Amino acid sequence: MSDDDDFMQESDPEQYDFEYEDDDDEQGGDVDIENKYYNAKQMKADNPEEAIDEFLGVPALEEEKGDWGFKGLKQAIKLEFKLKRYKSAVEHYQELLSYVKSAVTRNYSEKSINNMLDFIEKAAEDEEANRCMERFYSRTLEAFQSTNNERLWLKTNTKLARLWLDQKDYRRLGDKLRELHRACQREDGSDDPSKGTYSLEVYALEIQMYAETRNNKRLKALYQRALKVRSAVPHPKIMGIIRECGGKMHMSEENWDEARSDFFESFKNYDEAGSLQRIQVLKYLVLCVMLTKSDINPFDSQETKPYKNDSRIAAMTELVDAYQRDDLFRYESILRDNKDLLRDPFIAENIDEVTRTMRTKAVVKM
Repeated sequence: MSDDDDFMQESDPEQYDFEYEDDDDEQGGDVDIENKYYNAKQMKADNPEEAIDEFLGVPALEEEKGDWGFKGLKQAIKLEFKLKRYKSAVEHYQELLSYVKSAVTRNYSEKSINNMLDFIEKAAEDEEANRCMERFYSRTLEAFQSTNNERLWLKTNTKLARLWLDQKDYRRLGDKLRELHRACQREDGSDDPSKGTYSLEVYALEIQMYAETRNNKRLKALYQRALKVRSAVPHPKIMGIIRECGGKMHMSEENWDEARSDFFESFKNYDEAGSLQRIQVLKYLVLCVMLTKSDINPFDSQETKPYKNDSRIAAMTELVDAYQRDDLFRYESILRDNKDLLRDPFIAENIDEVTRTMRTKAVVKM
């Protein structure tokens, strides 16, 4: 039940039996709480500071912890985080977690907490926000340690691992990934099919770590294991990450055809997920086509054709066109005029091979 679906709850048939007894005061109290909550929601856009105070006033009106107090705290925490009032956000999040044991249902609390952590992850914009996010994850794990909620434990730890990957804290990340792998395995050490989706997320994180640290030996073994997971229904972005790292691995081994295949699969998955990373991977795909010395136009396929005239990849489109026409002068002028292309370390590292091929062909022709 989300905050925006407050009126989508199933109605109790008895609430329409207008029998007024001795609960008038209680009903009045509920109305006051509800009014206060919705009044605060109306203030969110124009007066977020006042809205926070109003939301925080909702729990105080309840005699016992309940749904309205839980909702009020959720809204206040999100606003505090957006306003960078991180200390208050963490304190009120700790209070929110005290509701999950008895005041709200397990399913509702799990969904709400997971949505809260997703919100925090997307809204974090600086180092201080990341430190606050880490405290949120730690508080969550502490709160749910005794509830045996394995699903939320896995989700929260995966988010924490992703944070450490972004921070390049490989020591803590490595420890956390080993812990997550054990949680997704059976007693004999094989992957638990019932946790296939979580396993793939963990594989994706570890593959990224090995790609960043250039540990190709471990990356290759893990990549093969990840592709053998058949029991999962992963988010396409996860498969996009795995295939992208696989493509980079093949590139480092000069297996251009396999790299091209992986980048194409990665692009399709990112495209399905609506991820902006699809543009960068499409550039890698174009680069691969040149390295394979192929005459195939990478924009002939149904999936890539809509991006042929996309301004974000115009330089790469022109580059492959010049390459396939053996037009060295045009090729080099495109590189000179589009220096931002080489800001991507992966493109900068591999474009030299293409340039060498172009110059060799030009010399032979002369």
